[in-house]
Amino acid sequence: MSDSYMGGGFGGSSSGWGKGGNPGPNLWEAMEQLRGMFEQKVAPRMGKGDVRAAVLALLAEKPMHGYQIISEIAERSGGAWKPSAGSVYPTLQLLADEGLISAEESNGRKTYTLTELGRAEVAASGDRPAPWPTAGSGRSHDTGAAGSLGKAGFELAQAAAQVGRTGTPEQVKEAVDVLDEARRRLYSILAKD
Repeated sequence: MSDSYMGGGFGGSSSGWGKGGNPGPNLWEAMEQLRGMFEQKVAPRMGKGDVRAAVLALLAEKPMHGYQIISEIAERSGGAWKPSAGSVYPTLQLLADEGLISAEESNGRKTYTLTELGRAEVAASGDRPAPWPTAGSGRSHDTGAAGSLGKAGFELAQAAAQVGRTGTPEQVKEAVDVLDEARRRLYSILAKD
């Protein structure tokens, strides 16, 4: 990350750090930009249509309950896409309302199955690509490696914020030095042949 991207970097007069080494508003804006960058570039959000397509594709293979669907999407996308329960369960209800799936409750858990109408819809859309990002699909980077990079970057940003919130001025300065070195080393990776 360049100093200009982070609003002047983590050091100096425009660092975002307030008095006594406490983070100022610029740091929190920079952290939010970093989080947003990883969400957009590494683990893009999928649209509502993608949740619908993913649910139908998975239920075409076998009956599943909601948590299985969420877990299966996360696994097939290499961790790049893990839809929330707040997007999967309403989609399941909508599909049931449309008559594309049915639910059977067993042991306090609903298991969803495609109906004849649902199987017909899946068959009609059989030539569509997988609804989750996969390597080479053009919808995401190599999700295994990129997903790991995004997770590591986000965790680094969280650690930096924690040092900013609770660290002494000396610890904050040391953290700035570590982050500067990490940035230089990351760019040196790209500079290699």
